Amino acid sequence: MLAGRLLFAVQRELFTALAAEGFGDLSPRHGAVLAYLGPDGARATELSRRSGRRKQVIGTMVDELATLGYVERRPDPADRRAKLVCPTERGQAMIAASTRILAAIEDRHAQRLGRNAYAEFKRVLTDVTDEQRRFAGH
Repeated sequence: MLAGRLLFAVQRELFTALAAEGFGDLSPRHGAVLAYLGPDGARATELSRRSGRRKQVIGTMVDELATLGYVERRPDPADRRAKLVCPTERGQAMIAASTRILAAIEDRHAQRLGRNAYAEFKRVLTDVTDEQRRFAGH
């Protein structure tokens, strides 16, 4: 599907650029955690819900990212029994780099297509994505 081709092309550019900036130990699959992780962290169940991945898969990725130094588990101040997955300093640097790289990719496309056409493309793609997620039960 066309959306899949776009996803893989963007991932390839993003992870190539991240590797050039010193984050070459990451793979696109780690995006299921990192793409949904804010500076204050999130519970694994929330990361699972946001990404559409099973909690066990998220747990495995969190373990990998903790070993690589991108995240750490901390007690949730709202519920000490629960843990938050929080970005480390390295994780925050990688998230900032990802945000900058993705913004440059979007800007390049917006310049090529025109800002209005690109905004409409994003609106339609968001609508199709949301409808597909509803249909699939996410």
